[in-house]
Amino acid sequence: MLTLHVNGYDMAYLEIGQGHPLVCVHGTLGDFRTWYAVLGPLSKRHRVISVSLRRFFPEHWDGVGDDYRMAQHVSDVIAFIEQISPKPVDLMGHSRGGHIAFRVAQQRPDLLRRIVLAEPGGDLDGTLDPNAPPPGTPSPLAARTLASAKKVKEGDIDGALQNFVDGIDGENAWRRLPAAAKQQLRDNIFTLLGQMHEARKPYSLADVQAIKTPTLLIGGAETTGSLANNWRVMAKHIAGAKTAEIAGAHHWMFEQDPAGFCRAVTAFLAG
Repeated sequence: MLTLHVNGYDMAYLEIGQGHPLVCVHGTLGDFRTWYAVLGPLSKRHRVISVSLRRFFPEHWDGVGDDYRMAQHVSDVIAFIEQISPKPVDLMGHSRGGHIAFRVAQQRPDLLRRIVLAEPGGDLDGTLDPNAPPPGTPSPLAARTLASAKKVKEGDIDGALQNFVDGIDGENAWRRLPAAAKQQLRDNIFTLLGQMHEARKPYSLADVQAIKTPTLLIGGAETTGSLANNWRVMAKHIAGAKTAEIAGAHHWMFEQDPAGFCRAVTAFLAG
């Protein structure tokens, strides 16, 4: 494990392989271990750099403090990439990490060569989705995340994790996870408390149309709900966007079909 001092915080990361830098950003309850299943294949052609965001493992955060913000994590990833050479880098984000990667591309396209958004998390506003809930009203997935955070505050850790994972990948998904995956989620459980107040903005049509960096949007064919919808809608409005669907996979598609995921990503990055 390595660290870079970023915005007053020691940001942990793993690095493997040689070639053009590919920075990977995990999602909710993840960390630099999120990408273990694909680090080997991707590192055959790339210098893969898997980061852990502020307040995630290896830090064991207690949920106290006010620096768990979407804007802070975006700023941290930008500052991290500024210390990586050569630039521009490739950037890949999953779920909440996909939202972060999107905002980095929006704010600092000069740092990026290509981006991969794997089922980017967040909500679409009314300019992208006529059925979007009114501003200030949480989407079903956001409401479920808040309910999971409430269970964390009540001390029901396994109840929170079951509610969160099953809400994304279906009934009994938490029960089916292997022990290592469960441990990773447990190690980051208190970050759900920070996510309650992270001030994440919804995607707008203007936001999406502003992305000029070559983009791949990728998702699992079996994912449902907003995570299945977001990337498909966004792909229609990002100029020249490519898409890939991983057959038989859900939200954590790179764990469920690492070979298929790596084929799609590697082909896109090769241009």
